[in-house]
Amino acid sequence: MGLLEGRSAVVTGAAQGIGYEIARVLGEAGASVVIGDINEDAAGQAAQRLGKLDIAATSRRCDVTDEDEVAALVAHCADRFGPVGVMVNNAGITRDATLRKMAVADFRAVIDVHLTGAWNGTRHAARAMREHGHGGSIVNISSISGKVGNFGQTNYSAAKAGLIGLTKASAKELARAGVRVNAVQPGLIRTAMTEAMPREAWDAKMTEIPMARAGEPAEVAQAVLFLASDMASYITGAVLEVTGGRYM
Repeated sequence: MGLLEGRSAVVTGAAQGIGYEIARVLGEAGASVVIGDINEDAAGQAAQRLGKLDIAATSRRCDVTDEDEVAALVAHCADRFGPVGVMVNNAGITRDATLRKMAVADFRAVIDVHLTGAWNGTRHAARAMREHGHGGSIVNISSISGKVGNFGQTNYSAAKAGLIGLTKASAKELARAGVRVNAVQPGLIRTAMTEAMPREAWDAKMTEIPMARAGEPAEVAQAVLFLASDMASYITGAVLEVTGGRYM
């Protein structure tokens, strides 16, 4: 029996990258998985890849900034696999620029996707979890930049820091309903996006990591699995850093 056997999980922004890896790891632990992503075609392809791994998976287009679309995503989970038991708010974007050059629209877009999106996901998943009466686990994907701030990312750093406040406040509100809310803060994770950065920038970041290596997407996903499972049954409002010791 897997850690999530018999449960249904929704993962936003899961068509690729860390989100897809989270969906895969939760699925291999026994969960039926719903992939929500604004890129409908990519989401469908991701669900097909999971199906080839013998994971029960489906997908639905979802703009996490649209409350109705998030509500529909959670309802789609109930229709296909049963009430949501695990909600992972992972969807995110970047619009990097220095404070002086950043457009207000780019600041608002990043805040809206990361923070409003996670609020929508938390709100609708929690409502469903309360209604079916068996509790559940919500995991928000923050970032170490929400702890220390990144140059050229005032929008992203603010959004990821805001996710911590959202996590802790909602954890207090939902605890009596048996719904746990936690956050994961990844550091430098090896993805197509990070590997495309200039070599000097990569090397500079590596010097900040006591474990002297980048993390792998599966290592973030395994942290999410732990928080989603009954192994973390007495953990709520916590922030788990997956950083190799960076900025400890």
